[in-house]
Amino acid sequence: MNLEQICSQVCDLSKSVGAFIKTEAEKIKQENIEVKGLNNFVTYVDKGAEMKIVEGLKTILPEAGFITEEGTATENGSDYRWVIDPLDGTTNFIHGLPPYAISIGLMHKDEVIVGVVFEVVASECFYAWKGSKAYLNGNEIRVTKASKVADSLIATGFPYFDFDRMKGFMGSLEHLFMNSHGVRRIGSAATDLAYVACGRFEVFYEYNLNPWDVAAGSLIVQQAGGKVTDFSGGGNFVFGKEVIASNGAVHDDFKKVIDQFLK
Repeated sequence: MNLEQICSQVCDLSKSVGAFIKTEAEKIKQENIEVKGLNNFVTYVDKGAEMKIVEGLKTILPEAGFITEEGTATENGSDYRWVIDPLDGTTNFIHGLPPYAISIGLMHKDEVIVGVVFEVVASECFYAWKGSKAYLNGNEIRVTKASKVADSLIATGFPYFDFDRMKGFMGSLEHLFMNSHGVRRIGSAATDLAYVACGRFEVFYEYNLNPWDVAAGSLIVQQAGGKVTDFSGGGNFVFGKEVIASNGAVHDDFKKVIDQFLK
């Protein structure tokens, strides 16, 4: 299997679907927005983009199954599965606020082997495959070298449901406000991960996540020299609903914050 070729094809597909999303962004109206759950929205653009992605991926790897946010396609018995978020950052999208991104990961059994994140507004395509370097629009990217939380810019996502861990989360924010370069919340986990990979953030952490939020971006971070774990420091970050992604050098120092407030 030529993972580089597959990755290139997925990049091309992401850019094509990204052009569709960008065109539709100018047309979206309040009546086009559906509510899936508390503060959880979907539009015809999410669904249309996912259908286009699924159809395109079927031609790239016909035997692969799917894990999709909007349910356009479902898993089958294959060892290969595409993990797709057609529009990560829908709340941003419906408010006309960047960023929002397409996230496509290919898993072989429990391992992500191809990852593509296409940030639509800036037309930035982040990608990697197993054994490769990580890239942004054809240029190699690397994580930063900061080794302390005090020297780091941190990204996170605010809980929008399941508020049981809110007290600990707010404690972590308070600590980071006073002991880092600052905290940013940009509204797209896939983009957060890509930004760790290219050195814009040192750390991204969040809980209440889904596989399609993190599969692609987690591989890109790792291939850019970073480290990705769950909050316990283990490897259950794709399906475990929580992630710490860092430049690697600061990971242990940052995990002390998680241990203090969110373990």
